[in-house]
Order: sequence, then structure tokens, then C-alpha cells
Amino acid sequence: MADNSRPTRPVILGQNQYGKAENRVVKITRDGATHHIKDLNVSVSLSGDMDEVHYSGSNAHVLPTDTTKNTVYAFAKEHGIESAEQFGIHLARHFVTSQEPIRTARIRIEEYAWERTTGGHSFVRKGQETRLTQITYDGRNWEVVSGLKDLTVLNSTDSEFWGYAKDKYTTLPEAHDRILATEVSGRWRFNWSDDAQEMPDWETSYERTKQHMLQAFAETYSLSLQQTLYQMGSRIIDNREEIDEVRFSLPNKHHFLVDLAPFGLKNDNEVYFAADRPYGLIEATVLRDGCEPRIPVDLTNL
Repeated sequence: MADNSRPTRPVILGQNQYGKAENRVVKITRDGATHHIKDLNVSVSLSGDMDEVHYSGSNAHVLPTDTTKNTVYAFAKEHGIESAEQFGIHLARHFVTSQEPIRTARIRIEEYAWERTTGGHSFVRKGQETRLTQITYDGRNWEVVSGLKDLTVLNSTDSEFWGYAKDKYTTLPEAHDRILATEVSGRWRFNWSDDAQEMPDWETSYERTKQHMLQAFAETYSLSLQQTLYQMGSRIIDNREEIDEVRFSLPNKHHFLVDLAPFGLKNDNEVYFAADRPYGLIEATVLRDGCEPRIPVDLTNL
């Protein structure tokens, strides 16, 4: 039988990882008659000394993905879920320190928020945004990146767009009073490491960061969505010392005035057509001075 354990041609195995994606875990904490809920979607990705499983099929260094799934649920019981970040840190540390072939663990978590209605145990799912975090650990260095997606915001005034470059294909009229709307996808990178004296309060950090972002969006008299994006990122960097880098991807949710003249009606910035596509897409990174950008340009890869 031919030996297929190694390639006969100069073909090299590149970067690789494996794991269990989208483990849905719901943790109920019962504090007497008052209950608390954490609803997470956890994806585990592991990498390290995994060449042989690709070359020969030897699973000696492979921790089964079913085991990673079981670990997620067991840790929800053993450690609880104080925050998505804390839970991801527990998992990443466990996989890297308990299995020698595993050199790096990446934990991605989506969190779905619930709001208590009446009584202590009845909830309604919040419909605003999905909270995100990614924890990466290689046995020495940590990288914690949190954020959100699908947060739709709108200013009905205090936005203009004029004075832009024009050519023979330009048909867009200048606007001195327009709707500014976007669906925020944002990530922010923490400067926390094991050397830090204390860990951030992840829950408070998320709420305050979101608050600064929304306040900047509301308070900026906007001459461009780019200007608003920069103000949102700057407000976070200026007010949250635990964060060194912010990246936003902001689709411009265009609202166009409807021409009502054919019906003998005047449209005084009242009736708009909300276009879902195509849309302008504004993206940028805002950094603390002296820091290097590390959040991927394409946020779908994070």
C-alpha cells in the first residue's frame, strides 16, 4: 500500500484551525424569585501542532469538537456567565493550558439580550443590537475585542451633505437638511492583559461604550457620515481608558425625499423613501495615539 502520510510534492500546509461553531447556551441564574438570563452563541476555534492530522489523519493531537461543545456547557455551570468576555477568557485559558498541542484558542461570542417584563422570571427579547466579543489567547498574550452589530440609529435633522466632488455622472442634489441613518457594526480592542492589576468590568464597559457612541451620533452636527464616525470613535477613546482601538462599518441608510409635485403637494422634508440598496458604506479605524491597528479591516472576519 502506498504511503500517503506525507505529500510527495513540495506542498506545504498553511494556517489551519478547527473547533465547534455556534454552541447556543442559555444560563439562568436564580436569585430567589428573581431570575437572570444570559443567552450566548459561542464558537470555539483551536490551532497549534495539528500538521499530522492533515498529512496522515492521525488524531492524536485532536481534541474532539464534541468535547469543546461539552466544555462550553460545563463551564456555564462551573464558572457561570458574568459576561461574554469573562466566559470567553475562561474557555480560552482552559483549552490552551490543558492540551499541549493546542497553542492558540479563539473564542467568538454573540450575546442576545433579554429584558425582564413583570415578576422575576418573565422576559422579552430585546430587538436592538447583538453584542459581540472575540477572545484570543496563545499562552502568553491576550487579545480581547468586543463590539456590536445590527444597531440601527437615525437623526431626523442636523445633517447635511454638500460641497462634494462632481463629474458628468453626478446627479445627487446637495442636501442642507437630511436624514442621517445607519446600522452600526463596531468593534473595540481592549488593552487588558494578564499583567494588568485588575480586569475591566466588562458589563459596565460595554454599556458605557455604547452610551458614548450613541451620544456622539446624536450630538454631532454632521456634514458627512465620515465626520460622525470619527466623533463616535473619538468619544469612546477619550472616555474609556481600557480601549485603544475602535473600528466602525457604517452603511448609509439613504432616505430620499419623495417628489410629491405630480400630486400638487409640497414635500417640506416630511415624506421620504427609505432605500435598502445600494448603499454607501463608510468604514474607518480610530486609534489612541501611539497604538497600532489590529482589528481586521473586514469586520465580517472578526
